[in-house]
Amino acid sequence: MRSSKSRSRSKSSRNSNRNVGNIVNRVFDSSGPEGKVRGTPQQIIDKYTQLARDAQLGNDRVAAENFQQHAEHYLRMLSQAQREQDARREQQERENRERQAERDRERAARQEREAAQPARQAADAIIDPGSAEQPDVVDHSVEEDSGLVETPEAKAEKPKRVSKPRKPRAPRKPAAEDAAEAPKDTPPAPEAPEAAE
Repeated sequence: MRSSKSRSRSKSSRNSNRNVGNIVNRVFDSSGPEGKVRGTPQQIIDKYTQLARDAQLGNDRVAAENFQQHAEHYLRMLSQAQREQDARREQQERENRERQAERDRERAARQEREAAQPARQAADAIIDPGSAEQPDVVDHSVEEDSGLVETPEAKAEKPKRVSKPRKPRAPRKPAAEDAAEAPKDTPPAPEAPEAAE
């Protein structure tokens, strides 16, 4: 059978290897000379310093020293945890600054590429005009393209069009105005005589 000392030693070694986590807000049970003190490290430190003052006032130097040692233990533990937190925070801030600087460099490089791209395309077009798309040549001499092949006979038969200048048209009056202006005294049109049977 194992002794209780070996169990407690292995338990404490496991706790020391374990990540301390957030000790600042963690609640501890401290077994002091006058019983258990429960609370966060800062609360335990305050309690033990108060007990040490009370012991000094009561002229009990041994109890006062004992309470001060307990308070000092939790003070060391708290300061170590705060140093670790500060180191982690500084590491995270450094990593964040590095990531932000990398993003800024990437953004600047991307903007530089985007700004240089139209200039590069314009330079390519100026340097090598043969590589650019060429327009189709259109023959405007043929008025209409019917898709048929034009023979020499059809060309001879086709009279040349001479365009005359057209007269400008007079604007049309609306139908309501036409009816109003029509002469009202005109006799009705003669009816056709009926055929005799």
